[in-house]
Amino acid sequence: MEPLAPDATPKLIPGNDEFHISLRVADLAASTAFYTRLFGIQPKDREARYSTFIVPWLKLNLVLLVNDSGEKLDTYSLYHLGLRVPDKVAVIAAYHTALGAGTEVVKPPRSTWHGLPLHELWLRDPTGYLLEIYAEMTAADLADMPADKAATFLVPGTEPVTA
Repeated sequence: MEPLAPDATPKLIPGNDEFHISLRVADLAASTAFYTRLFGIQPKDREARYSTFIVPWLKLNLVLLVNDSGEKLDTYSLYHLGLRVPDKVAVIAAYHTALGAGTEVVKPPRSTWHGLPLHELWLRDPTGYLLEIYAEMTAADLADMPADKAATFLVPGTEPVTA
């Protein structure tokens, strides 16, 4: 993907250089293991109540916090987290890695054509948050778009069974 040209719109907070998000999780150990595999790095800090990941190539500071309130976690409000990868091959590779790690696959690798055409894979983390692994399409990919814009499954045998 080409970097976007600088926008003249003033930033709300000038000079920001990192995105920070904190997620409450049901099982800190399982979630820490999941995000360690996802990012390929160990947490910068690991305590009894939290794990902190600093992911420099994403300019991301992710904190996983234990759910010590006893309240049910709402994984519906946060629709999903997205992680762009270089290409379709990387989406397929992520699928096989996820299967090998026992990660729940919500939607197998497929090419979707409605809205922004993407190669995508949807996973669920141990707490239930959705994670979209996606790659933007090349001109060659776009040339293969079906006339009906039906999703194209990228791994044989992952297509939904129709009656």
